[in-house]
Amino acid sequence: MPDYIVTNLKDNTTLPDVDKAPLIMDVEFLETEENIDIPILDSFEEVHTSKKYAAVELPKSLSSPKERARIVTVINQKGGVGKTTTVINIAAQLALRGHNILVIDSDSQGNCATGLGVDKSKVRETTRDLILNPETAISARHATAVDKLHLIVGDKNLIGLEQEMLRQLGREKRLSEALEPLLPHYDIILIDTPPSLGLVTINALVASDGLIIPVQTEYFALEGLALMSGTIREVRNLLNPRLGVDGVILTMHSPTTLNQQVANEIIDYFPELIVKPAVRRNIKLAEAPSHGIPIHLYDPKSAGGKDYQEIASVLSRRWSLI
Repeated sequence: MPDYIVTNLKDNTTLPDVDKAPLIMDVEFLETEENIDIPILDSFEEVHTSKKYAAVELPKSLSSPKERARIVTVINQKGGVGKTTTVINIAAQLALRGHNILVIDSDSQGNCATGLGVDKSKVRETTRDLILNPETAISARHATAVDKLHLIVGDKNLIGLEQEMLRQLGREKRLSEALEPLLPHYDIILIDTPPSLGLVTINALVASDGLIIPVQTEYFALEGLALMSGTIREVRNLLNPRLGVDGVILTMHSPTTLNQQVANEIIDYFPELIVKPAVRRNIKLAEAPSHGIPIHLYDPKSAGGKDYQEIASVLSRRWSLI
């Protein structure tokens, strides 16, 4: 072992000088955006696969009561499919159209705050406080970079929340109870979830009227939807009989044969649930969070900006906002 590697810091061993540490030199890449016309779902060529999948059932959601917010959870048990990007940009687009929107970040990474221009270091009450202490519902909300769009921030303290909740009665319904006083003040409440089926995610499903499922148009998409189908069925049977799916959004779409094939498979399974168009791979979507603003303030004319504008229009009709 090289003499500059520290094996026990408790022995007051000094850290190595920077110039002694081995460096790994790699190739630098410069990413640029090209205006490539990617076919939208309606114009896909018929590309089929010989693989057969087991039947997947996603129940449609019911309408929510009038004079109160519709609670919608954005969920997929697979990570990296664009859940947070979808939450931020749908919420921002609806708020820009004059609707009162609340985003609840139940992911310990807390990326919704970054994407909406909220400084997490200055936040005192978070989603954890909301669930453990429902009386904080009013004070836990924060203004964002978009007028009429409020946020309850998620942070790393959510990691230990499930252990605390295990000792509580009615733990699956704590979020539902906490949101009750907020329902008359918003049109839509969007909940961002982590890529796991823990107690916090179950709370979001129990509180929800509907679900939005972002699906990356890659090989394992249908397997992920099958897993999601089983989860929805269990929650409906045991905890929330009104739970259903408001829409399936295809994300990170590229003009490859595989992407088009997967998209066609999903459309064949859920023709009434698909929200068109597919969200195209787009550099601007990745850049916007670094500026603390959604795509509609950063570059609304980009491919991602246009796609989410159209998706927001489709969802507005489904949610009776227009």
